[in-house]
Amino acid sequence: MGEKSDFLGKDNVRKLLFKFSTPIIIGMLVQALYNVVDTFFVGLAYGTNSVQAIGGLCIAFPVQMIIMAFGIVLGTGGSSIISRALGARNNEKAERVLGNVFSLSLLLSVLIAVPCLLYLEPILKVFGATAGVLPYARDYLKYIILGGIFSVFGVAVQNIIRSEGNSRLAMNAMLVGGGLNILLDPIFMFGYGMGVEGAAIATVLSQAVVSIWLLLYYLKGKGAIHFKSQNLKPYPEIIKEIGAIGTGSFIMGCSNSLMMIVVYNILAIFGGDVAIAVLGVVMKINSFIFLPLLGMGFGLQPIVGFNYGGKKYDRIVEAVKMALGTPLIGLNVVASIFFQALGRAKPAFILSISRQLLFLIPAVVLLPRFYGLNGAWAAFPVSDLLAFMLSGFMLFRAYRVFEKSKKSIG
Repeated sequence: MGEKSDFLGKDNVRKLLFKFSTPIIIGMLVQALYNVVDTFFVGLAYGTNSVQAIGGLCIAFPVQMIIMAFGIVLGTGGSSIISRALGARNNEKAERVLGNVFSLSLLLSVLIAVPCLLYLEPILKVFGATAGVLPYARDYLKYIILGGIFSVFGVAVQNIIRSEGNSRLAMNAMLVGGGLNILLDPIFMFGYGMGVEGAAIATVLSQAVVSIWLLLYYLKGKGAIHFKSQNLKPYPEIIKEIGAIGTGSFIMGCSNSLMMIVVYNILAIFGGDVAIAVLGVVMKINSFIFLPLLGMGFGLQPIVGFNYGGKKYDRIVEAVKMALGTPLIGLNVVASIFFQALGRAKPAFILSISRQLLFLIPAVVLLPRFYGLNGAWAAFPVSDLLAFMLSGFMLFRAYRVFEKSKKSIG
């Protein structure tokens, strides 16, 4: 069972990092492509009203991110515990975590859906929806919220699968999900004339297919850890540990949404519907850069977690060296995931909120007062630089500790 993951503590670290990161990056690039294609189809479907329709999807996106953030908190918290448990030969704990991730996915998705559906329009207005974009955002989101279980479960389990070293399956899941979404979009949007509602249904159906596939993977006992129905019952100590580790990722997702609330409201004042749509398109194109960075960080996570559990600190040092030497990696991303893999909740939390909450929101509030719309755009590179400096400082401190541990063992 756990022996399927033993290679994480034996194989060449450089090859492992490449082996894990490449499939994840490919899968995430397909996801990024879907985001752009989705916007393209919406533009075609609505013609003269395309600005408002695209703006509606842009306003809906932060709410989607909050839903996904619940899957991320389960996935990052659970995968960190599982990686370390497998490294320490504690398969029983790994199985309990898997069961609790399954049951929590269902519970959280229901708790999210009820208030979101009841107060959807007020929520969208808080996020900066103008009268022009509100109908499109509402029509799109009602289906996304109803299918939230597939988003939460799919994101969570993909992280778990990576933690056991099966990054190829995680890649295939993203490829199937993204590819199916691109295929279904024009069918529902143009074939059935459903517009943004069709785009949402295509998204939910593709997520459902992926979720069922990943569920069957564990039900058939193909994973490095086995699913047992008795582990669906809550284990308070495991839930607490998942929450402590995953909170940083959750706050990162929510802070990104909070940042968008601030930015979209400011853009509504200075630039209107056009500025909202422009930012949404730019962010989707920018995902071609950001998602590969995140993929490389996810490739680092199982290596660090497993070897930390097995007390092989020399391999952790080597893995961090490789990650820092890779031009594609964003330092804030790799540092946050690094601390999550170690189970270090506090530094992971600080780094997770640093870019959006500590730096970007204050900058996007202050700079437009002096420089107008240009100040809102300038806030992004300013916050990136500050987050880079903080991440480098914290990662260097942790790196020195592992160097000392490596020498003491040697």
